[in-house]
Amino acid sequence: MITKINGNIVIFGIPLLLILAMVLLTKSKIFEENSAIVSVGITIDLLFTIPVLYFLLIKKRNIPKTTIVPLFIIGMVVATYSIPKEYHAILNWSKTWVFPVLELGVVVFVVYKVRQTIQKYKANAVAASDFFSTLKETCREILPKRMAIFLAMELAVFYYGFVFWKKKTIQENEFTYHKNSGTIALLIGIILIIGIETYVLHVLLLKWNTIAAWVATVASIYSGIQIFGFVKSMAKRPSVVEDYKLYLRYGILSETTIDISAIDTIQIRDNGIEFDDETRKLSPLGELEPYNMVLYLKDENILNGFYGMKKNFKKIVLFVDDKKGFKALLDDKVKG
Repeated sequence: MITKINGNIVIFGIPLLLILAMVLLTKSKIFEENSAIVSVGITIDLLFTIPVLYFLLIKKRNIPKTTIVPLFIIGMVVATYSIPKEYHAILNWSKTWVFPVLELGVVVFVVYKVRQTIQKYKANAVAASDFFSTLKETCREILPKRMAIFLAMELAVFYYGFVFWKKKTIQENEFTYHKNSGTIALLIGIILIIGIETYVLHVLLLKWNTIAAWVATVASIYSGIQIFGFVKSMAKRPSVVEDYKLYLRYGILSETTIDISAIDTIQIRDNGIEFDDETRKLSPLGELEPYNMVLYLKDENILNGFYGMKKNFKKIVLFVDDKKGFKALLDDKVKG
């Protein structure tokens, strides 16, 4: 363990020390006397030499190779603020051509890995592979944890919103939660409100500042796209009872996996629940969505929420369209 920690200190410490050295060099007398030549050298080191050295350090280690991209970004930021603007030729070229290629390369690689993994699942006849679960697993293999969940969420929004249009056939062990709750209508209404407000806000801001108007408009459109992706994902990701596990899902917004043996009590109930630190609602929409089921667990479990947020619970409240069928199947599993 200590050896591993020391190894990581070396791997991450060397590039950071070199970046610090580059910053200190820009404050030195050598830089003042030879700004043009030294600026070129520092820019090349920050953008290329240090990332290549980092790649050689992690080449034989279980560290995602795509972590080179954040290091490249750090190099760009440091170069932007430490090197005078008149010597930004190489930096500007890298921002225009190199960085977009790196971004595109990461996205293409992630999509390729997801496709490869899903094909492997199908080849091995594994039950009903779930795109979002596969996407998260793949992103974790090639990116740091925080970056992985962020990229997985962004890709999932566009996948469910604009790529996955085929109607999903619901199996006997799968349970929907979007048909009778009224949530879909609520979210569609929010999208329409965003559309109207975006137009009005854009017109008003144009009178003050054009850039601010377009920034606000793009942000609003992006919010609408995200909500649309969430709406579509609800119909594509039902909750599943498989073998002796219960996979509770709420689109791509939240999910949890519960061992059937960990379930203490299953109740059909739509009121009277007191929410405390041990009680969670599967839906992140809170009071905007009703519930009709409550599961009491023997031990604490973890609810995975929006962009990797985690909450502990021993009691979880949710809505299921077929609440009687859901309870009957779980009761059989618990008794069995």
